Amino acid sequence: MGIDVVTFGCRLNTYEAEIMKREAEAAGLGAGGESAIVFNTCAVTAEAVRQARQQIRRARRDNPGARIVVTGCAAQTEPARFAEMAEVDAVIGNDEKLTAKAYRALPDFGVSAEEKVRVNDIMSVTETAGHMVDAIEGRARAIVQIQNGCDHRCTFCIIPYGRGNSRSVPMGAAVDQVKRLVDGGYNEVVLSGVDMTSWGADLPGTPRLGDLVQAILRHVPHLLRLRLSSIDSVEADPALVEAVASERRLMPHLHLSLQAGDDMILKRMKRRHLRADAIGFCAEMRAKRPDIVFGADIIAGFPTETDEMFQNSLNLVEECGLTFLHVFPFSPRDGTPAARMPQLQKPVVKERAARLRALGEAAHAAHLQRRVGTCQSVLVEREGVGRCEDFTLCRVDAGLPGAIVSARMTGIADGSLVGQTLGEPDAALLPAPAL
Repeated sequence: MGIDVVTFGCRLNTYEAEIMKREAEAAGLGAGGESAIVFNTCAVTAEAVRQARQQIRRARRDNPGARIVVTGCAAQTEPARFAEMAEVDAVIGNDEKLTAKAYRALPDFGVSAEEKVRVNDIMSVTETAGHMVDAIEGRARAIVQIQNGCDHRCTFCIIPYGRGNSRSVPMGAAVDQVKRLVDGGYNEVVLSGVDMTSWGADLPGTPRLGDLVQAILRHVPHLLRLRLSSIDSVEADPALVEAVASERRLMPHLHLSLQAGDDMILKRMKRRHLRADAIGFCAEMRAKRPDIVFGADIIAGFPTETDEMFQNSLNLVEECGLTFLHVFPFSPRDGTPAARMPQLQKPVVKERAARLRALGEAAHAAHLQRRVGTCQSVLVEREGVGRCEDFTLCRVDAGLPGAIVSARMTGIADGSLVGQTLGEPDAALLPAPAL
């Protein structure tokens, strides 16, 4: 009995799931012996939507009496598709899902598909509240949402229509939330958003992401580790570059939204950078912070991509020195310009994605080998498993979830480092208290 939130997709969805559960419970959903399952969907690929629909059907078979509510990006962009499912009782929008009011207004069982839908015009949303949550990803680290939506219109991307235009959490609210989480015992905080490097453009004085990062580090001196989620390298401002270069508490790991390594494909994607910009940024950051590690999103098989164009994306892995690859086989999304472009055959797309993934695995393996013999600071995520400052996965032999331990990397096993902890964790590095 009660509420179960099933989340797909990005870290921001994970963060919002905590808010959703809190607000739904405040509205009385799942009370009085009722069961409710809320699906927080992702729209980034057609496969993500297919998986959500599959799990919704399975949930209805396994929980015949539960109320099933669907929300998230896919529900925002394709509300009718989910409302037509007999298994679904209600569909609510991406903005509404964060308010108790939306859950109080849910329709009764057995209504028509049209009556199930509670989705507003996401483009009419102009503010993002600084929602406070006390725990994310277990007790190891906390996530703070500082931005939502996107003003750009990349030709392959449906997300702006699921998230709306870019809007920022005010600096004071973001700093206060980080401070409260650190006071609660968290050693690492992750800043998250849909297009995070656009933070501040809609705020008075148009501050930049680097200004916010420096303010957090200045006003929350007891924060041990600050991490950034995905950024757009072409929008990295001087203050952000300076913070990465000079502040050891800002983790040496940047995940870049690169998407391709060929200039013509980047133009057809309507990206704002060329391959030389990506290579130059990585070189500059590595010169300023030699221990930095890069991850990247890359799409394989974009429409019109030739073998030569794809080879440029393969070459980018080495030229940028990428370690963590998120590879996406191109997936046409209805309503986007790329869906109307000449498509590649699916076997070609699949084969190119496999080649990119194999190259990424080789780059990651080489990175692990370089770390053997080094000493690393590891945030323990769960018993026996943690993350180094550069986000490398590490198996450790001691440390409670949320604690930071020092460990010497003694080997590699199952795609992760193996570390031997050195002494007891310092009192300042103990895990967050149980909630």
